[in-house]
Amino acid sequence: MLTKKQRELLLFIHERMQSGDIAPSFDEMREALGLKSKSGIHRLITALVERGYLERLPNRARALEVKKLPEGSDSVVSKTIETVSNGLSDMIQIPLYGRIAAGSPIEAIRDENGAVDLPPHMIGGGDHYALEVDGDSMIKAGIHDGDTVIIQKTETARDGDIVVALVDGEEVTLKRLKRDKDKIILIPENDEYELQIYDPNQVVIQGKLASLMRTYH
Repeated sequence: MLTKKQRELLLFIHERMQSGDIAPSFDEMREALGLKSKSGIHRLITALVERGYLERLPNRARALEVKKLPEGSDSVVSKTIETVSNGLSDMIQIPLYGRIAAGSPIEAIRDENGAVDLPPHMIGGGDHYALEVDGDSMIKAGIHDGDTVIIQKTETARDGDIVVALVDGEEVTLKRLKRDKDKIILIPENDEYELQIYDPNQVVIQGKLASLMRTYH
């Protein structure tokens, strides 16, 4: 016998996986069930695994497989799958421009490497693009190696914004912006990294952080 939350989570995972092989993220599960923290999702998943409803699969992103559904859930699943499928048509597609350094600057990103589908609530107005994060210099801002950051295209930003900065026309990095007199300071969010200080003519702002996506392994 499943609890109400266990049943809701199991059906939510099943419904989302009908449209693809990847289970929803822990944040998506938390929001769907109205929980305040991901620890509650961990406990629910563990309980579903122990009862044989879910299986954790090794070496795969979001490695969950639905093994069985609770009795009497077929009609509920069918109805919700239709709702989820209708919602997919509202997704927005933005270009993915490869990897950006959250560490030392790397060669400027120029090539498009596919696209990312997003729900409209993740971005506001204007043009956007996505970048994969390489490095851990922004970890204290909640940006981890392997995350996908959603960037709003802009050439202007305020002090304190997390920006995509092109340095000397050759290297691009993700840092927090600060202006100090006649200098541009790119600030890492990791105590192991040093400030990067440049003349204004060395730095071009190419966008600022709008949102973030994470895949759980």
